[in-house]
Amino acid sequence: MVDSIDYGRLMHGAMRGLIREVLSEVAEDGLPGEHHFFITFDTQHPDVDIAPWLRERYPDEMTIVMQHWFDALEVGEDGFAVTLSFGNQPERLVVPFDALRTFVDPSVEFGLRFESPEAEDDEAETPETEGTAEAEPAAEEADAPRKDADVVSLDRFRK
Repeated sequence: MVDSIDYGRLMHGAMRGLIREVLSEVAEDGLPGEHHFFITFDTQHPDVDIAPWLRERYPDEMTIVMQHWFDALEVGEDGFAVTLSFGNQPERLVVPFDALRTFVDPSVEFGLRFESPEAEDDEAETPETEGTAEAEPAAEEADAPRKDADVVSLDRFRK
């Protein structure tokens, strides 16, 4: 029996489930209205599968944009795969949900940020800051107008 409830882990699971459900609906029906996503992920995660030239260009993290053109979006229990265009070159990306750092839909000012255990340790040594997510799109859809989005941080739920 454990001594306490790990709310942080439970919140991360719930947030990943929300993203899984949203992406599953988009895979089935397409993006509704003005919705679009900026998704930042850890390129060093062992289950991320991207082209070597992308990993070289983005050695730590990468932000993708799902807006005007994306193809073959597949969503599974543990992650998603999508084909995006980089300089008119289609590239397949496989991203596990555990690799996600941020998920932002600026059309409705919605965003989620996932904290890694290392980031949580760093934050314990620095004051908490509230803020907005600023995505730096890596795909050609980056020219679209953007708004900052509110970010839900798990810090407000910690003791």
